[in-house]
Amino acid sequence: MSSKEDQSSRKRFAEQLAKEHFERLSRITGHADDGRREKSYASKTSDEHKKAKKAKKDKDAKDGKDSSSARKQELLEWDEEYMGYTNTDNPFGDANLLKTFVWTKKYEKLGIKDIDPEEIEKQNRIKLEENKRELEKVKQRRLQREREREARLEELAKAQREKEALQFKEWEKQEDTFHLKQAKLRSQLRIKEGRAKPIDLLARYIDIVRGHEEKKQNQDDDSSFELVEPYLCLNGLRIADIEDLQEDIKVYMELDKKSNADYWNDLQTIVEDELQKLRKIKSGSDSGVERREGINAAVSSEVTAVFKGKTPAQLNALQTEIEKKIRSGEEGIDISYWETLLSKLKAFMARARLKEQHEEYTKKQLSKLKQKNNENEKQNLFPVVKKENVIETGEEKQPIASSSGINKPKDNELLEKCKNDYESGRYSPTLIPFNQVETGIIVIDPEDDMRKLIALRKEILGLSQDEQKPLSEAEIAFERFARRGMTDDDIAFNGEERIKQDKSVAAWSDKYRPRKPRYFNRVHTGFEWNKYNQTHYDVDNPPPKIVQGYKFNIFYPDLIDKHKTPTYTVTPCADNRDFAIIRFSAGPPYEDIAFKIVNREWNYSYKSGFRCQFHNNILQLWFHFKRYRYRR
Repeated sequence: MSSKEDQSSRKRFAEQLAKEHFERLSRITGHADDGRREKSYASKTSDEHKKAKKAKKDKDAKDGKDSSSARKQELLEWDEEYMGYTNTDNPFGDANLLKTFVWTKKYEKLGIKDIDPEEIEKQNRIKLEENKRELEKVKQRRLQREREREARLEELAKAQREKEALQFKEWEKQEDTFHLKQAKLRSQLRIKEGRAKPIDLLARYIDIVRGHEEKKQNQDDDSSFELVEPYLCLNGLRIADIEDLQEDIKVYMELDKKSNADYWNDLQTIVEDELQKLRKIKSGSDSGVERREGINAAVSSEVTAVFKGKTPAQLNALQTEIEKKIRSGEEGIDISYWETLLSKLKAFMARARLKEQHEEYTKKQLSKLKQKNNENEKQNLFPVVKKENVIETGEEKQPIASSSGINKPKDNELLEKCKNDYESGRYSPTLIPFNQVETGIIVIDPEDDMRKLIALRKEILGLSQDEQKPLSEAEIAFERFARRGMTDDDIAFNGEERIKQDKSVAAWSDKYRPRKPRYFNRVHTGFEWNKYNQTHYDVDNPPPKIVQGYKFNIFYPDLIDKHKTPTYTVTPCADNRDFAIIRFSAGPPYEDIAFKIVNREWNYSYKSGFRCQFHNNILQLWFHFKRYRYRR
């Protein structure tokens, strides 16, 4: 009996639960037929309820409708983030996901067990809204923090970039200053060794004129450096030399653009004008060239005469007039003529500015020299006779004669003689008449003496007469051939050594004048990455370069015996065994020529670049040194 009562009570409890569940679903879904559903859910058993639910689900799936679940999710105010989840398919593992959770124990503890479910859902919705708003605020705060963090990082990166840019700019400035100092040092060494290039003289000139060097260096070197107008250094240069000078000036314009930009710009203008003239002479002044220039050859000399001798201010006035005439656009004006005239005027203006600067510097030096002479004249130039020492004793003064008072007549004679010599010509030698010249004395004409002096100066500077002559076509072709294939590791090598020549030269000197051959040598340098250098250096900070080989190209176009091949000998230096003298001998009419090289073992392998041949009147000797590998 009791078991039947238990079953009936369970059945009633199940029906009550089903009824409450139905009521909740009815409120959620909002169906109008609540009574019909209540009767259906109350009458059905749990199995029938499952079957009905499954049939309804299949029917909704067939019809493609899921309105109840959609409405339920809408009432629960789920956003798109949770749409599509079901009790069986959700990432939370919740089989009752679509049900409203009721915390029964909590309500029992709070004493509100019998609270209306609608009130619970309302409170849950309010709490859900508050949670959503709080989450949105948290999200906005997080986004704001991220934006502030990105702004701080961007500000730090910007400050770092600005700092690095300033530092890089300072490094560039220091690098330019270093390269400029190195270029000036190379120029000083070439001038000192007598192999100065035109760019060396021009750089030395501006350093002396504008006083960019230290006083000690000026005192040592300025006395031996003859200052002339800088554009006079271009006289006698060939086209190849002027092209090289043009490239060198561009380098100085880049390195020395702050202090001497106007000087290098004027020189660049003059060099371009001289180069244009030489190219015109080489190509020939035909009528086509004259038409392109717009100035006839007969008028060109008159134009030069108009520009020559004018000051920069006068040339500026001429330039203004020419530009005004070109801009006017009047009929009958030859625009090409005036434009060519304007281009020629720029070169004359550059020469005039350099000449004016040179004259200003000369005047300053003369004024300093006069001031120094005046200061020297103010000093006591003559010996002074010492005064007698007087000792006062009481009422009397007793003179005591000094040692100089004994020789007073002699001192007076010496003083008079010095004064006469000074006033007669300031110690200049007196002119001797020809009738008083002793027999056997060689009298030198002043012009011959000056000519010899100039020759000696050129010899000191290393400019022999052969080097001053213009190159022939064969020599130009030889130099072009020798320069071919030069890289950054190859440096021109012209360190010729003086040697004693063979006395047999006198036998053939009547027919062929003895002379030294022309040559174009190169020294190959590079880095040696041994263990020490690999430890202490890297690619950014490389070790010093060392000599790795030489390339000798010597030109013998006028050999008497062309069947005899020129030879060479290598002799170690007696004072330093690390160096050797390589001597080339070819026979008349060429003198022997020698160079000082590094004394190391040669690599005679042709794979390593060894070459020793005499072809087309050119002796080629190319070799590299052996590299020693450390082995245990």
